[in-house]
Amino acid sequence: MLVGVGASTAVEGSTDPLWGLVMLPVWVVLAKFEGLYDADSPRIWHLTTDEAPAIFHWVTLSVAGSLFFIRALPDETIMVQSALAFYIVALGASFVLRSVARGVWRRYVPQERALVLGHGKLADMVSRKLAREPGHHRYLLEYAGLDRPERNGNGNGGGRSDIKLEDLSKEDLEFLLEETGVERVVLALPELDEATLARVVSSCRATSVKLSVMPPMRAMLGTAVQLNHIAEMPVIEYGTWETSPSTMAMKRTVDIVLSAVGIVVLAPLMIVIAIAVRLSSRGPALFTQVRAGRDGKPFKILKFRTMCRDAEERIGEVISPDELDEPMFKLREDPRVTKVGRYLRRTSLDELPQLLNVLKGDMSLVGPRPEELWLVERYGETQRFRLEMRPGLTGPMQVHGRGELNFQERLAVEREYVENYNIRKDLKILLRTVSTIWRAPGAY
Repeated sequence: MLVGVGASTAVEGSTDPLWGLVMLPVWVVLAKFEGLYDADSPRIWHLTTDEAPAIFHWVTLSVAGSLFFIRALPDETIMVQSALAFYIVALGASFVLRSVARGVWRRYVPQERALVLGHGKLADMVSRKLAREPGHHRYLLEYAGLDRPERNGNGNGGGRSDIKLEDLSKEDLEFLLEETGVERVVLALPELDEATLARVVSSCRATSVKLSVMPPMRAMLGTAVQLNHIAEMPVIEYGTWETSPSTMAMKRTVDIVLSAVGIVVLAPLMIVIAIAVRLSSRGPALFTQVRAGRDGKPFKILKFRTMCRDAEERIGEVISPDELDEPMFKLREDPRVTKVGRYLRRTSLDELPQLLNVLKGDMSLVGPRPEELWLVERYGETQRFRLEMRPGLTGPMQVHGRGELNFQERLAVEREYVENYNIRKDLKILLRTVSTIWRAPGAY
């Protein structure tokens, strides 16, 4: 608010906008109603991008209220330009300052102590996700028994308990939680019955420990989009219908506008990159390759060349397509990548020419990763869902681990995107892409 009022005052050239500071308590109350003060503690995973709709709604209502208050005062006024400056600066500052504040808080506040109670693939997957995703502020403990807690080796994921919950009474669970000092339990059992869940919930309530439950029916809940209630009875609503034409039309409109603006704004940078590619190795600056688009329709993707000129002819040197266990591959150390290409890949700058593919309609700004035709031909029926949407310049795979994901994990994040699609998902992924490029996890 203070930054917005300052910008409005500078544009107005008078002190009239300063009256908006009187509305500061209203801003605080509205932020509380939007849940902006309460999300980090109860949720196991939370990012500023997840708050985008709430922040937009909060700033819009707060600025509108402040402007109405100023205009209602006698002899006070505010120009349209000042009002726009107030809103735009306040909205931008809200995202930036909340991200900075959350970063400072996570730097100086001790991490939450958490324990994954469970066994099998589900527990291993939870630990792996928490180790890779940046949206949490906790480390996991691992146990060899009830009396030996230790922090796991990497300090951020990988720890879990081998204790059999079936053998523990409510008193045993309470003793475990109190003695180890955990602040959150993540329950991840391959089979979860109501009695076990009730016992864990009761123990966590008795010791004031937060509880997160990973559903054992992970595949069945993959398309669940909403949890509703009929009186006290929970109902899971499934997104089995197609995305509405109006939503897809809006997505295409955003693609056209943002890709056109991006091409104009980034043209000088792309020229510099093209020159660097040409000077670093023999061959053209741009690389074209046939990829699978929507419904598997082939199209030519554009990228800055990051490999030597004969890279496709040399693919047999690094992999044998017929011996791939899964229809995907990405090498951490590919000898065909040039020095400039390695930097372009790490920063994703090699993808910029795909703005032309987006403008043309072959791709979207956000969507599943575009794959080569020979890889798509190896897809089974359960894997072809990712062809239902245009491939994206960025997408869920890029912001959830990139090259660190195995094929099943990639399919899982892309299935969630396709089956639960809405415009807000695109906004969140675009915002997260910036931080992902900066951190460069799984980029090679």
